[in-house]
Amino acid sequence: MTRDQKDRDAVTVEIGYAVFSAGLLAGAVWPVLASPVLLFGVAGSAAKAVVGTATALSAAALLWRVAVVLWGFDSRLRTRRAYGAGQGASRNG
Repeated sequence: MTRDQKDRDAVTVEIGYAVFSAGLLAGAVWPVLASPVLLFGVAGSAAKAVVGTATALSAAALLWRVAVVLWGFDSRLRTRRAYGAGQGASRNG
């Protein structure tokens, strides 16, 4: 099945949205998880462990968000194609 220009544009916008929202999520998760180091001055190997865990979980949150957004978009795109939306039919009646 080939994609028309409207579908390609929609995919491009959805990828941009997925990456942007995932970046915001990861940017919010990291300081929350690293807060013991940032607020309480934890030092040494404990600080390295906390920061490493915060970094790993932030990266996991980023990848999870991108996957969820794009999988949801794929199912919406398939549903739209199955019902023929965008095939010249008017939505207003």
